[in-house]
Amino acid sequence: MEHQTESAETADSFQSRVSAWTAACFGDGEENGLSIRIHRFFEEATELAQSLGCSKSEVLQLVEYVYARPTGEPMQEVGGVMVTLAALCHAANLAMADCGERELTRVWDNCDRVRIKQAGKPRFSPLPTAG
Repeated sequence: MEHQTESAETADSFQSRVSAWTAACFGDGEENGLSIRIHRFFEEATELAQSLGCSKSEVLQLVEYVYARPTGEPMQEVGGVMVTLAALCHAANLAMADCGERELTRVWDNCDRVRIKQAGKPRFSPLPTAG
């Protein structure tokens, strides 16, 4: 069985709808660039782990473990994130797609607040807020 490595993104896909939100809130400049998206993804993944009981010590151990290994290939790592997120949601009795849809609705409803918050963030820092 051949596995598809890339798929056409439809206009109504979750990814395209999130892309529309990020463009509306942050534009196409550095506020919506790869570096900031990496930092926000890591922040949200860490907050999810924290909310389910993962300790700071465990997170730091995992960071050391990952960074001691060779760098992965982005397409495979995205697949790994998706598979492990689905497995985590199953174990935690969370409906992954429903959680995503609910959050996208919430952030669209708060787009003006997000823009204001974004304007106050430190530039060139991985941290989401000053201090």
